[in-house]
Amino acid sequence: MPAETVAIPDRFLYAKPMNGSLAKLARPAVLVIVVIGLIAFSAHFLRGGSVDGRYVTATVTRGPIVRSVIATGTVNPVVTVQVGSYVSGPIQAIYADFNARVKAGELIAKIDPRPFEVKVAESQAALANARAQLSKDIADTDYKKITFQRNQRLYDAEAVSHDVLDSARSVYLQGVSQVALDRANIQQQKAAVQDAQVQLNYTDIVSPVDGTVVSRNVDVGQTVAASFQTPTLFLIAKDLTQMQVDTSVSESDIGNVLDGENGEFKVDAFPDRTFEGGVFQVRQAPITVQNVVTYDVVVRVANPELLLKPGMTANVTIVTARRDDVIRVPQLALRFAPRGGGTTAAATPHSQRSAAISNRTTSWLRTNSGIPRQRAARRPRSAGARIWRVDSDQPDRAERHRNIQSHEDLSIR
Repeated sequence: MPAETVAIPDRFLYAKPMNGSLAKLARPAVLVIVVIGLIAFSAHFLRGGSVDGRYVTATVTRGPIVRSVIATGTVNPVVTVQVGSYVSGPIQAIYADFNARVKAGELIAKIDPRPFEVKVAESQAALANARAQLSKDIADTDYKKITFQRNQRLYDAEAVSHDVLDSARSVYLQGVSQVALDRANIQQQKAAVQDAQVQLNYTDIVSPVDGTVVSRNVDVGQTVAASFQTPTLFLIAKDLTQMQVDTSVSESDIGNVLDGENGEFKVDAFPDRTFEGGVFQVRQAPITVQNVVTYDVVVRVANPELLLKPGMTANVTIVTARRDDVIRVPQLALRFAPRGGGTTAAATPHSQRSAAISNRTTSWLRTNSGIPRQRAARRPRSAGARIWRVDSDQPDRAERHRNIQSHEDLSIR
């Protein structure tokens, strides 16, 4: 069967173009509709409406709440002794190295003693000379005494004049004084010998305490100069099983830190382990660096496994307040305020709705006309914080509760 052909009128194949005047009127109308839609959306948003009505919520839980101070510090031994040298000279020998265990009085280094041995010998010779001089003067004084006694008898027999007697007496008394002077000189020479011996003994560098050598700053052959200040040869930690963290706490947080509070810290060497200790001392001396004032808080910690090394950087958390088994809400919930200031956004008149702007000096109030105007911020009547619960996709203000800042249990009534 031959195919049928259907004729389509031309009016269905071509559209009649719009009149130019109508096209000019259509474009402003579209712009007006778009502007009206934007204004309606903005009014709805400013009045407390929400595009999708969804909120980020958190579950109220029960458990402990803590207030803490976070700071950084350095791990140090409780007692560290700097071993120096009182005398100058080249290092002759070293008997202790890094990490060596030493006892109190143990010889750990030796300075060349030969110059000091010479001084000891010189002082001993001077002492011997003084003693010999004393013996000589004693013998001379004995002869002068005999002479004086003889002249005394001759004077009694009127054989010599009185002047001869007086001269013999004066010579004898001078001899007695010379003997006393010799004895004093001997004491002085003895002190010189002791001083030379002490200087010689200082060439032996000994450990003052039982401990571990943390640092050694000299080598054999190095010359030690102790003329102006005592050089540090060794650094000995008394007990590495007891360590302390010297923590720098800012002046804004130091008021909450007290002796005996619990503290914990971590070090980079053991990121998965927490070391626990306690605040041993809050030192009163301020430390000022570039106009920043901090205070040294000493946290004592046991180190039985010797995991903590001197000089490690510690991230310290000091617990200043703690409450157990209380109702908890996140801090962000305490800072939240919906765009409606009342119980719900829909039930509050427009004149009472305001945007809650935290930590600012001004806030904004929406008037009946829908135009926001600026007003001075006012303190809330209640010093306590406030939380919101979501009911039917709208935030509803819960009753006020007390903050942990008041040192009372955080609870919701």
